[in-house]
Amino acid sequence: MSAKSIFQEEKNPRGIPKAPFIANVEEYLGGPDGVVETPLKNFQDAIAKYRYMDANLTQRRKGLEDKIPDIRKTLHMVEFLQERREGKNKNDDLEDDLKAELEDTDTVYLWLGVIAEAASLLRSKLDLAEASLKATIEDLEFLREQLTVMEVNTARVYNWDVKRRRERRLAGETNGKKGG
Repeated sequence: MSAKSIFQEEKNPRGIPKAPFIANVEEYLGGPDGVVETPLKNFQDAIAKYRYMDANLTQRRKGLEDKIPDIRKTLHMVEFLQERREGKNKNDDLEDDLKAELEDTDTVYLWLGVIAEAASLLRSKLDLAEASLKATIEDLEFLREQLTVMEVNTARVYNWDVKRRRERRLAGETNGKKGG
């Protein structure tokens, strides 16, 4: 695996690339004289990209978590109106229920005469929003795993370089004492 292409071809179902785990740092860098600056920069770039995706997905998750209860409330109201229209729940006081619903929301749109279509559309929107929320949560979990892998890779390469420099410095001090 070259230091230039740090991402594997493997991706999650929505196309987020899987981060490689660098098991052998020296081999990854091309030997004991491998350069660490470029891989470390590439790792930091990858971490920044994963964090950007994480921030966007977190925002999307929040939006969906706010939207789903509103869709459910609206669907419940449309189903209630549909039942009233079909003659069910005649003992219910429609006006009181509508007032209660109107107090809980800022805007209510009703298209009388298309209640069945509205209910179908709302059920479809609810199903899509719930599926999207599930996928977003899965993506967030996947991203956090990839972030951890890249942070571990960064630490491993950095620590390998520190150890290599220390060993070279000690070897240079030892050679200097023997020669003097």
